[in-house]
Amino acid sequence: MPVGTPIRCENHFLHLDDYTKEEVQELIDIASSEKKRLQSGDRSYRPFEGKTLAMIFAKQSLRTRVSFETGFSLLGGNAVYLGPDDISIGKREATKDISRVLSRYNDIIMARLFSHNDIVELAEYSSVPVVNGLTDYNHPCQILADALTIYECLGRLENVKIVYVGDGNNIVHSWLNLAAVFPIHFVCVCPEEYTPDEATLKKAIDAGISTIEISHDPDEGVKGADVIYSDVWASMGQKHEAEQRKKDFQGYQVDAEMMAATPNAIFMHCLPAERGLECTDEVLEAPYSVVFQQAENRMHAQNAVMLKLLGCK
Repeated sequence: MPVGTPIRCENHFLHLDDYTKEEVQELIDIASSEKKRLQSGDRSYRPFEGKTLAMIFAKQSLRTRVSFETGFSLLGGNAVYLGPDDISIGKREATKDISRVLSRYNDIIMARLFSHNDIVELAEYSSVPVVNGLTDYNHPCQILADALTIYECLGRLENVKIVYVGDGNNIVHSWLNLAAVFPIHFVCVCPEEYTPDEATLKKAIDAGISTIEISHDPDEGVKGADVIYSDVWASMGQKHEAEQRKKDFQGYQVDAEMMAATPNAIFMHCLPAERGLECTDEVLEAPYSVVFQQAENRMHAQNAVMLKLLGCK
């Protein structure tokens, strides 16, 4: 091996089921503690002083970019933004080469990509930790932030009944990843042709620690929910299917009537929302809606992940 060749890092944040229940709980606890510290006005804790975060974006971003960049800065570090015009993953340059170059310049890498295979390859060849900021398969940072939000609102996460209404997409896959290691009651209410990935569903069920259901009846599926969760019907990369999906998801809109059937439930949405499609404006603006608390908690959850990956906690 040539002198100075970095050793590949095995310490990444790619899927929630790479972690144990205790490790997930620790991340939630760190996020909660860090949130309280920052809200108190204390900016003295700067463990990332002198460190840099490389942020790779294959798509537009509001919450992911600002939460990572602001969070890393608040902890003393500097973030470098690399957009689609700077890096075309796997096109202008091989993904494994990009990974090895960036990990020689930076202390940690975050990537928000289309293909999940690309982030797996980034991590495989990186000598520094890689954080999954979102792929077509999953979105672990979002669900960690959601877990923190549920703790704040309900005082617990274990065995909470979370009912997701909509497309069996990357958000659902991340909830199923969590359900494989942390006991929750998760229900995905979706049209039959939009069920989640079969292997991911099977792994979560086979883990045997969570109650997991797939329902195609919104009225029945939301009964007894502690949380009703929604997301866009057509994600980035699926906009050409938007009109067909509007037809396919008729009856799956979260409206005031659906929320009234579960009067103690909170409403969650990972944003951005298409008001009037997957959920009504009334629901988004209701007192039971915690969507902006979720958005805020993205930064705190991600700070916890980076603190842990960089050995600061």
